Amino acid sequence: MSQASFFPSRTVAFYMVRMFLVRTFVIVAALVLVLQTLDLLSESGNILAFPGNGQGEVWRYVSLRSPQIIAFVLPFSVLLGTIVTLATMNQNSEVIALKGAGLSAHQVLAPLILAGLAVSMISFAFNDRIVARASATLDQWKAVEYGPLPIDRGDRTNVWVRDGDDLIRVGQIRGRGDAAQLGTVTVYDRTDGRLTGMLAAPRGVRDGDGWRIGPVKSFDVASGRLTTLDSVVIGHGVRPDQFTLSNINADGLSFGALKEAIDDLDAAGRPTKTLEGALWHKLSGPLSAMLMPILGAVAAFGLARSGKLFVRAVIGMALGFAFFVADNFALAMGSLGAYPPFLAAWAPFLLFLMIGEAVLIRTEE
Repeated sequence: MSQASFFPSRTVAFYMVRMFLVRTFVIVAALVLVLQTLDLLSESGNILAFPGNGQGEVWRYVSLRSPQIIAFVLPFSVLLGTIVTLATMNQNSEVIALKGAGLSAHQVLAPLILAGLAVSMISFAFNDRIVARASATLDQWKAVEYGPLPIDRGDRTNVWVRDGDDLIRVGQIRGRGDAAQLGTVTVYDRTDGRLTGMLAAPRGVRDGDGWRIGPVKSFDVASGRLTTLDSVVIGHGVRPDQFTLSNINADGLSFGALKEAIDDLDAAGRPTKTLEGALWHKLSGPLSAMLMPILGAVAAFGLARSGKLFVRAVIGMALGFAFFVADNFALAMGSLGAYPPFLAAWAPFLLFLMIGEAVLIRTEE
């Protein structure tokens, strides 16, 4: 075998990748079957409680819930598949044979890392195209207690929009685009952060690049004078979609749709840090499948006959589960604003990549 090639043997690479993928997806199937069964036992009563629901609605719930469970267990399955594959190879002295042929630890793991990268890309596509849609539909279905899904007509309530230094509050919005109609409009006229006046009107419609509201009651803070006007045009440059934005469910949106929603919210002057963290995590989350072979590699090296193979496998599992704990903790800190969005999504991945490399180099020695 040549040291010049990172994959010195195609036969060995295919052999390891096949073992790894078979074990990973068998574990995925087993975990999904168990977790879906337990979840269905807890939810079937709520589904059948709605009049008219039956077996069809139960299977519909399974079809919507299963993608979420698959996305949840896939990183764990990759970790377990890695440990089982490498522990088996170590037990059969296959790793020793590869090392004896002149392969470094990274060359031994290279096929699994490449396979993990492929699983990451599949996971991203699966989450983006299937899980997001299933999550959005299931959330809507749960909101109506598993009854008929209502038609979303675009109505929104209690929306705030920033127009320069001013703030616009709309009690209710009906319709979309230029046909949007505003109800119970209040404009807070501010100068350098200080409130100088207020406008209030029961309705508003699109007028050019702004919004015509009326009849208007205008209050001037400095003089304390209250006046009445027929109509006033406000919000020049404020787009209709800035009013029709609702609360964003990051899990129910694809990567592209979430990025567009964040841009719209940012243009509307609303906070987006939590959603930005969720956006970055849509990339770092699936990429954790590539990290698992490095964290589980501790099970591959060291003599199996030393009696410490089980301990090494436990260490690999501990590293993997510690990553998932750190990942969830960082996301929670990002949601609270304690961590920047990029750091909340990527810090655990980069940290455990360095830890995995350090452990790998130490165990190889």
